[in-house]
Amino acid sequence: MEAKITKIGRELLCKAHAGDATLSPITYIALGSGGCQEGIPAEVTGNETALKAELLKKEITSHQYKEEATGETVKVKMQYTVVLAEEELADTKISEAGLVDAEGNLIAYLTFLEKGKDQGMEFTFHIDEIF
Repeated sequence: MEAKITKIGRELLCKAHAGDATLSPITYIALGSGGCQEGIPAEVTGNETALKAELLKKEITSHQYKEEATGETVKVKMQYTVVLAEEELADTKISEAGLVDAEGNLIAYLTFLEKGKDQGMEFTFHIDEIF
């Protein structure tokens, strides 16, 4: 899933590129239930500062660098992964996610159709940050 970088994420990146700030690493993926209404994922504006209905903030399990070429354009991606254990968020529906830095800032956000998490099921989420 591809996340949209938020306004705070863009501001922090801009300041870091200018040498006026350092970036905190993205350390968490937040998962919530507020991203879908009546079967339609909510529009992502980039102005979000928090999830609409956060259920869990989980430390990132792993990350992986990726590249994707389409024509003359090359997308550079960082794919972040979390794994929910069988008992985590059992019997809930997840419809929004965000990348959160070590300072607690929501750096990227996305919404999607509800994903049901059953008891006894391990669940893996991958979120791509695109540059």
